[in-house]
Amino acid sequence: MGKNLKRVGILTGGGDCPGLNAVIRAVTKAAMGGGIEVVGIEDGYLGLIQNRMRVLNNEDVSNILTTGGTILGACNKSNPAAYSVPEGEGWVVRDVRDKVVEHYESAGLDAFVVIGGDGTMSSAVKLIERGLNIVGVPKTIDNDLWGTDITFGHDTAVQTAAEALDKVHTTASSHHRVMVVELMGRYAGWLALNAGLASGADVILIPEIAFDIERICSKCVERSKHGKRFTIIVAGEGAKPAGGELFVERVDDTSPDPIRLGGIAHYVAREVETRTGLESRSIVLGHIQRGGIPTPRDRLLATQFGFHAFELLQQRRFGRVVVEREGKIGSTPIADVADKIRTVPLDHVLIRSARAVGTYFGD
Repeated sequence: MGKNLKRVGILTGGGDCPGLNAVIRAVTKAAMGGGIEVVGIEDGYLGLIQNRMRVLNNEDVSNILTTGGTILGACNKSNPAAYSVPEGEGWVVRDVRDKVVEHYESAGLDAFVVIGGDGTMSSAVKLIERGLNIVGVPKTIDNDLWGTDITFGHDTAVQTAAEALDKVHTTASSHHRVMVVELMGRYAGWLALNAGLASGADVILIPEIAFDIERICSKCVERSKHGKRFTIIVAGEGAKPAGGELFVERVDDTSPDPIRLGGIAHYVAREVETRTGLESRSIVLGHIQRGGIPTPRDRLLATQFGFHAFELLQQRRFGRVVVEREGKIGSTPIADVADKIRTVPLDHVLIRSARAVGTYFGD
């Protein structure tokens, strides 16, 4: 089994989401109970690159179970194998893994836990190649990490989005409007599908099902003719029209994932109003989906994930990421989940359930 661990690190990579602090708490308290010192790495991999770390004590991780965000900070622009640095009037990409290894060793770390999504795990694989001992914990509101049925943060985001959609429902019905609400989710439709179905949305657009704008317009007109004087359309940011392209808000060349999706709600609302004459509005829910107090389900899941990450550390089963499959907590190689996206299967029970109750997917 090798030597006993004495000092481990922990970082939160990528974007923030509810439940991160619950994982930090679980890993740190379990480790301290086992006589292991825990070092918090600030701002994701950026803390490893810039050597910004601090020892965590019991006070640091007490009373943070219900706190959103992350006490360690996060950064989604710090892939050590491809780190963008300013040079002249532009940016250059450099491999700074040697510096990360140096800081890892100088801090006396025996291993560390990375909490993040597919981008964070992809970066972890590149560091594992350099001999670092890493255990992963899956995090994303998008629920798109391959290999696990659920990621913490998703349940809270669904609740936030569904509550917003419930409020949109009342104003849409009052003013007899078509309301198009754009949700996050990137290239997977889990968030839009779950929140849309939970709130009784009339139309749900997800990346997995290309939509026909003419058919969406016809659906809105059909509803108006049958006494339904409003329509709620939920649009996942990664949805696109049949034969068309993704809606890209901007490109950030300093980020490992430079594409920033956005604009689908504005497009759909504009087209519906232009083609049908029905008054339409678009709403982008935005980063509110990442914030807030984690739901009890996310707190429980994050705590279980954090504890199992500690168990993997104790067992020296490095290079693995915690997962939940069919209700059971386990693990799988980090290399198996890196650079992969878990999308919604077209025969998924949620899609079949939605169609059965009259929800339209634009196809």
